[in-house]
Amino acid sequence: MSTSPASSPQPRLDEVLRAAATQLAAASVPTPQVDAELLAAHVLGMGRGELSAALFRGADFPADAADRFAELVARRAAREPLQHLTGTAPFRHLELRVGPGVFVPRPETETVAQIAIDLLRAAAGPEPVAVDLGTGSGAIALALATEVPHARVHAAENSVDAFIWTKENFALVGAPNARLAFIDLERAFPELDGTVSVLVSNPPYVPDDAIPRDPEVRHWDPPAALYGGPDGLDVVRTLSRVGLRLVHPGGSIVIEHGELQGAAIRDILAADGWSATATHPDLTMRDRTTTAVRS
Repeated sequence: MSTSPASSPQPRLDEVLRAAATQLAAASVPTPQVDAELLAAHVLGMGRGELSAALFRGADFPADAADRFAELVARRAAREPLQHLTGTAPFRHLELRVGPGVFVPRPETETVAQIAIDLLRAAAGPEPVAVDLGTGSGAIALALATEVPHARVHAAENSVDAFIWTKENFALVGAPNARLAFIDLERAFPELDGTVSVLVSNPPYVPDDAIPRDPEVRHWDPPAALYGGPDGLDVVRTLSRVGLRLVHPGGSIVIEHGELQGAAIRDILAADGWSATATHPDLTMRDRTTTAVRS
């Protein structure tokens, strides 16, 4: 009598994760263990806490998820951004949808958003107005709208590819006090002239000849969200001029930038007539944000 061959035992979850982390480390992925766990949690439809519990129990890795996980690990090893593979990026309390065509929000931008939130909370009036120019995924605008619910937040984006993701995130978050417009930044929101309490932006600020080292940035972030002219400050100059139109006296402008650009941006803003220019560090103590007040 013939017998059917025994089925191959399923590999243990910890073994699969260890092999994935080794593969990612060999590809110089900066956080191989974390990325392996996040990809596994994504494929298995569970949170990091659930994954940790499964590891503690000595669980097996489901055979029907193995091929999908191996594919994603290979793509991450090729330095495709983790957020493109999972389709999401965390930002403060938000979970945003991202993918090719939109700039992936970074942790350091959370400090930029905090400064804008603090200024907006301190603004006079029952419904202070904020504007986010070049909103990308909508990260800053949606953080402001959800964390300062009595404010009115207007966001502008002028990239078709990015706007697809922006619209999805605005619909996903569903902040009733947030408005999104597809419009050129220089012509944005003329109806708000002289009424804005906080203008905030994370503009492209990489100099044209300063090619980023990280493959995730160099090959996947949209160039329009990265490069800002010969010195990286072309869009900053536009923001300063537009801000003078939009922001009311006593209102503020908040600009993210590279760690060596603070002095140059303060000079641009001061020359245009802004006052009280100041540069602020992020959580790694690198200069990240410059603010100024409309005289």
